[in-house]
Amino acid sequence: MVSSSAVPPSAASSPALSIDQLVKEFPVGRRRRRGGTRTETVRAVDGLSLTARHGEVTALLGPNGAGKTTTLECAQGLQRPTGGTVRLLGEDPWRASPDLRSRVGVMLQDGGLPQAVRPVELLRHVASLYRNPRDMDALVERLGINAFDRTVVRRLSGGQRQRVALAAALAGNPEVVFLDEPSSGMDPQSRNIVVDLVQQLRREGVCIILTTHLLDDAQRLADQVYIVDHGRVMAQGSVADLVAPGADGPAVLTLTLAPEQLDARPFPWEGPGFQAVRASRSGRTVTLTGPLTPPLLEVLTRWFTTTGAMPAAMSLQPRTLEDVFLDISGREIR
Repeated sequence: MVSSSAVPPSAASSPALSIDQLVKEFPVGRRRRRGGTRTETVRAVDGLSLTARHGEVTALLGPNGAGKTTTLECAQGLQRPTGGTVRLLGEDPWRASPDLRSRVGVMLQDGGLPQAVRPVELLRHVASLYRNPRDMDALVERLGINAFDRTVVRRLSGGQRQRVALAAALAGNPEVVFLDEPSSGMDPQSRNIVVDLVQQLRREGVCIILTTHLLDDAQRLADQVYIVDHGRVMAQGSVADLVAPGADGPAVLTLTLAPEQLDARPFPWEGPGFQAVRASRSGRTVTLTGPLTPPLLEVLTRWFTTTGAMPAAMSLQPRTLEDVFLDISGREIR
């Protein structure tokens, strides 16, 4: 077993991380104007608010360039906000005391690890820097790091480096841990180990702030989800709240058409009543997403009768977190 983290009961009642109307701008150049020059800026974060609590996994999701990394850098004290407030364990992270930094763990996607050292040697050194470290031998065994300890960090695979970076982030027994793409590059077995470890940390009362592009990981781990785009929160809530059908019954219907239906125009989803339903087709497979109410399903079944053929396959499912994400951020590559 990995030693549990001690989160003071008094601290657990208040947010571990509170971000209110965060703004962060970066200079991008200077422009001459009459009477002088003016610094041009780009706004990476635009009035973003977020709360993360002890004993919960908070997932921050968004497409590339949405403002996630800048938000986390402000939360960790690596960037100074242009506006708004950030409080990490009750303190301003930009002016963080050594005590605050010792209570926070950060796992970066690129690891940020020394390259010429063996993993276990590195992790034992990192643990020795803390007053109350985790049981590093148990953590190394749980993450399977012993299996590649003869290899220096620079020669590890991406998934192996991720496991070492995760162990390093947990070395100090943190009350808050930031995990940036923690299961990126891992095989399914390693991903399951990481998921189990994150769930244990949650039970211990640790606040976990998670960013990932693996939305199935976010769906099974997150207690609260913030979907960010253009530096703003576009949607927030529990996974259940975000994917739950409302009064209009949003769902995903996948049809694999029979060959004789491919030219049976007009397709019903191109007609009246389906304006709010998004349709996409790839070969014989049609995906309909939106308010698929019983009257619209009846239109589809009448079309099957007209064509005289059943679809080769049909599946009706509630929306996933990935569907919500794509609805908000769009389906084009950025």
